[in-house]
Amino acid sequence: MTINFEYHDVEASERLEEFTKEKLEHLYKKFNMIVRADVFFKTENTSSDETGMICNIRLSVPGPWLFAEATNSNFMNSISESIKELDKQLTKKKGKMATY
Repeated sequence: MTINFEYHDVEASERLEEFTKEKLEHLYKKFNMIVRADVFFKTENTSSDETGMICNIRLSVPGPWLFAEATNSNFMNSISESIKELDKQLTKKKGKMATY
C-alpha cells in the first residue's frame, strides 16, 4: 500500500504522517485489499473552536474509491474519526465481496 500526503494551508508534519501511517497500517492488516491511500490535511476558518482541522482520506480498493472526511479541533482526532469511518465502509464492502 502506498500513502500520499497533501497539505493545503497546513505546514507538513512528520508527526501527523507517522500517526496516519500507523492507523492506515492497522487498516491494511485487517483489509489487505487496500492498494493506495491519499490523505489530505487542510484548515478551514469556522466560528466553532471544535472544528476547522480537516482530514480527508481516500482509499483505492477494488471497485469504487472509499472516502471519509472529518473535522475536529485537532488533526489527530480528525484522522481517528476518518479511519473509523473507513473501517465501517471496508467492513461493509468486504461483506459484499463474493469469494469464488
